[in-house]
Amino acid sequence: MRIPFIAGNWKMFKSRIETVVFAREFKELYKDTDVRTAICAPYVHLDTLKAVFEGTQIKVGAQNVHFEDQGAFTGEVSALMLEEIGVDYCIVGHSERRQYFAETDETVNKKLHKLFETSIVPIMCVGEVLEQREAGTEAEVVKKQLHRGLAGIREEQIKKLVIAYEPVWAIGTGLTASPLQAEEMCGIIRNTIDDLYSPEAGDSVIIQYGGSVKPANASEIMNMPQIDGCLVGGASLEPVDFMQIIDF
Repeated sequence: MRIPFIAGNWKMFKSRIETVVFAREFKELYKDTDVRTAICAPYVHLDTLKAVFEGTQIKVGAQNVHFEDQGAFTGEVSALMLEEIGVDYCIVGHSERRQYFAETDETVNKKLHKLFETSIVPIMCVGEVLEQREAGTEAEVVKKQLHRGLAGIREEQIKKLVIAYEPVWAIGTGLTASPLQAEEMCGIIRNTIDDLYSPEAGDSVIIQYGGSVKPANASEIMNMPQIDGCLVGGASLEPVDFMQIIDF
């Protein structure tokens, strides 16, 4: 049985003081739940969040990672560094990384392999841009991202993976894929995992939807059979809003 998983992606927001204030308030609001919960924050706040959330079920994630253990890669952070401070999850291949920082399916694949050498669970992002949706090629695009991104990943690893479907045209735009659109694509993703690995693997993988998720639409999204969770952007910056999404 797949356990729902709601993760917040803070992107490049919040000072250290704002992070402490959020974490303390959210910790007070948070109650034991069957929904897995994580905050994916900038690197500089991960230690702070781990300290405040200690003793709770609230997990902490990074937003990116490098695919080498060490080296002359100025500004980068390795999976071993993240593991050392107790990071639980790491986003890989977010559309903003693909758009602004030349992330490719090949680098996504390298990062997945490196994370699977650690205890950190990857959150692999896939999704189409508006032009691809309008051209009717969204399924082909996402399948290609999965085939390339998962090359060489073993079935036992896949069963631990989280896949986030994020239609790029719905990120930070206020637009949201309809629940039926999101459900259809998440079903395509699950069927692709079936084909690449096995129905057991497809049934095990957690598939999130990401794209302008808010308290007002979270329940409708989460009640779709193929959708196991949400990757939440702006609404995860406010403790009350994020808690309302978790309480869908």
